Amino acid sequence: MLEKKYNHLKVEENKYEYWLNKGYFNSGDNLKTPYTIVIPPPNVTGKLHLGHAWDTTLQDILIRYKRMQGFDALWLPGMDHAGIATQAKVDKKMKDMGINPHSMERR
Repeated sequence: MLEKKYNHLKVEENKYEYWLNKGYFNSGDNLKTPYTIVIPPPNVTGKLHLGHAWDTTLQDILIRYKRMQGFDALWLPGMDHAGIATQAKVDKKMKDMGINPHSMERR
């Protein structure tokens, strides 16, 4: 019988430890052809939408598929893809604090 409410703690219990012990996150086998996807960090705007979820899902599918094909697959957190949005947020925050970001000098 299924529980009335989904309990992620019960479902996920020991899974991460199991995955670590099995080496599912390991890469670096030079005998295999490398395959890598670099994941951008979340936007500073905090506005996520279905496109973000879809993109992450596709990347997850591709990495798992390539690993199953024998590639040395690595899914790596990485580069900033939202530099303009980040700059706009920082500029607004500084202006709200009474600081003109364009009057600052580099040191």
